[in-house]
Amino acid sequence: MKKITALVLTVVLLPLALTAGGSKEKTTLVMGTNAAFPPFEYIGGATGNEVVGFDVEIAKAIAAKAGKTLKIEDMEFDSLLTALQASKIDMAIAGMTITAKRKESVDFSDPYYEATQAVILKAENTAIRNLDDLKGKKISVQLGTTGNEISKKYTKDEAIVAFNTGFEAVMELKKNRVDCVIIDEQPAQNFVKKNPDLKVVKMNFDPEFYGIAVKKGNPALLSIINATLAELKSSGRYDALVTEYIK
Repeated sequence: MKKITALVLTVVLLPLALTAGGSKEKTTLVMGTNAAFPPFEYIGGATGNEVVGFDVEIAKAIAAKAGKTLKIEDMEFDSLLTALQASKIDMAIAGMTITAKRKESVDFSDPYYEATQAVILKAENTAIRNLDDLKGKKISVQLGTTGNEISKKYTKDEAIVAFNTGFEAVMELKKNRVDCVIIDEQPAQNFVKKNPDLKVVKMNFDPEFYGIAVKKGNPALLSIINATLAELKSSGRYDALVTEYIK
């Protein structure tokens, strides 16, 4: 009789254990980013040690709409898509340009920001004025970015120095080890504000569009992201964030 009672208890408790464990709904939404890309994501805030920026505010709105707590994972830009595919993060928001190559491995939200590349030079440099002047030059870039790909159009692979952050690429220029940096215009402007020995030169690069990347086969999250972006724009909150962080 005792054995039968024990068996019944085991059968009853097993579904309860499964409910309390593996099937419990996730309460966090994990944003992957590279927090060295101001004004979109950078280290700062009240404590001086928070990940803040334009993209972070968008991520907060997405998490709120999803009814989840936002968690931010700061990692190398070049590892973001791999982290998505491995389900280590839920979405990558990092000033990431939507490209055909990236769309092969992840899905993107609607575009949320139009950008372009720019060139950072030493302030006294007058030899580089247009795209033709980039030919054969030594260029520093952030690894895995569109700036990294674009630089290959103008110089040999061995003349391209790629770093994990834009900050490191800029420091290479300040040390006179390269001729220029190719990076997104807004981060370029931000870096130059803090370095009066540098300047930004706008050139005739094609426009690019940032998107939020999610793992393929996650339409529910993608729908929440796109709905949030639409609401931010229709409410005026998006324009307010642009004014606060970019203009």
